[in-house]
Amino acid sequence: MAAIKFPAKFESLDEIRDYVGKKARAEKFTDRAVYSIQLATDEAASNIIEHAYVGYTNASIELTCVFKKDRLIITLLDHGKSFDISKVETPDITTDLSNRKIGGLGIYLMRKLMDEVHYEVTKNGNVLTLIKLKD
Repeated sequence: MAAIKFPAKFESLDEIRDYVGKKARAEKFTDRAVYSIQLATDEAASNIIEHAYVGYTNASIELTCVFKKDRLIITLLDHGKSFDISKVETPDITTDLSNRKIGGLGIYLMRKLMDEVHYEVTKNGNVLTLIKLKD
């Protein structure tokens, strides 16, 4: 399946959420799973816009969403700044809100909401893959 390009702007997030939600509903995912898929994809796209493309103009996110066997596979490709996902610390969510570091919840949320989260830097760009198994 061909990728769909979305402008890397916060205004694109509604359209991105709607797109993955429709794909998940078409494959009969539960409402709860659809919500998780939409929230995780929103976090992924937000991180790309805010961090990978900081200082960029006219950037885009290429999104694919396919169902194979028992899983929905969402791939987001960007050409912005890459990072080392292994260096992202798990946030301490037990600490009082006033004492927590700002940020750092996006990847944690993606990992909690999805069954698999993979990130790699390739010659074609940064590839973030989110996988949700069907119940």
